[in-house]
Amino acid sequence: MTATELIVTGRARPRRRVGTSARRRRTLTRVVQVVSLALGALVFLFPFYYMLVVSFSPNWTADWSVLVPGELTLNNYAELFESTNVGRSMLNSAIFAGGVVILTQVGALLCGYALAFIHFHGSRLVFATVLLLQIVPFQVLLIPLYVLVTRSYGLGDSYAGMILPFAINAGVVFIYRQFFLTIPVEMIEAAKLDGAGHVRTLWYVILPLTRPALVTGVVLSFVGPWNDFLWPFLITKAQEMQPLAVSLISFQSNIIQRLDNPTGAIMADATLLMLPSVVLFVLGQRWFTTTGLGGAVKE
Repeated sequence: MTATELIVTGRARPRRRVGTSARRRRTLTRVVQVVSLALGALVFLFPFYYMLVVSFSPNWTADWSVLVPGELTLNNYAELFESTNVGRSMLNSAIFAGGVVILTQVGALLCGYALAFIHFHGSRLVFATVLLLQIVPFQVLLIPLYVLVTRSYGLGDSYAGMILPFAINAGVVFIYRQFFLTIPVEMIEAAKLDGAGHVRTLWYVILPLTRPALVTGVVLSFVGPWNDFLWPFLITKAQEMQPLAVSLISFQSNIIQRLDNPTGAIMADATLLMLPSVVLFVLGQRWFTTTGLGGAVKE
């Protein structure tokens, strides 16, 4: 009914009420979504629960009774630490992953800043190359990298030989570049008016705003080297230089058959290898969805 008809007739069209069937459909849809998400979470978490329960179980049996925690023990972890030098292996993994994280963040910050704020001839080609590098599997470069690192540079059985092939991560460069594009241009222009160069702008203006991207980049660049087996296995021959993943595989293949509960020891291995990545993800989870750019620019 138009405004003219309303004035003439003196009555308004009644509001259309939402029917009971529509509310029921919305409620049913929400219930189905919650149940589906809960089932998906249970399916995803079940292997982790199984791994933890078996790692603390004194005996392993191939039936469902193992899923109900009964008597718990630390014998599997004790046998693991007695049979192999876990402390040295974890130190090697920490140096390996930590070196990769530091070099990756420094390189990705500089490359991402250049691709986002410095417009030079061929910048689009460079960015396209960065995207192209993400689809190249590391296994393709494995043999030439091994020959280059061991024979040309003589970096076998060294931390540098493990770290350098992972020093630049194209995926992290892409994350920083895309995040930098969300930063208001006015902030960069204000820094230029104050006489700040690119390094000062990056350190004092851009870096304090990049916590979400920084945490994401740290997690992504840490998980790969920490869990990597193939490259450290090729580059390290001395046992005292092997990271945790390589050391645990050697433990499983050489010593585990002599243990009373080999399955429990394997699950203890997996728990130790998984724990740092999970802790890092949990600590940085709240930064994944925050940007901190709301009050960066005043109207």
